[in-house]
Amino acid sequence: MKLNKEEQELIDSIERGEWRAVTSKTELRKYQKAARQMLKKDARLNIRISSQDLKNLQKRAMQEGLPYQTFVSSLLHKYVTGRLIEG
Repeated sequence: MKLNKEEQELIDSIERGEWRAVTSKTELRKYQKAARQMLKKDARLNIRISSQDLKNLQKRAMQEGLPYQTFVSSLLHKYVTGRLIEG
């Protein structure tokens, strides 16, 4: 899987031992709640796209090792949060 610069920096930081375990239960609950909210899929989106675009999305998703709907959801999430990096 190809990582963007930010993702690679995080991995490098972890490998250098710069991270510590969260010890506060309050802090842990806060991050667990944030993670659940981010992973929550509570809405459906139906769109019509060209069959060629769909084939290309499926091909790219396969290259990334993801189901294509997860890949599309990830792209949309990155776009709306301003983190989509063209490459």
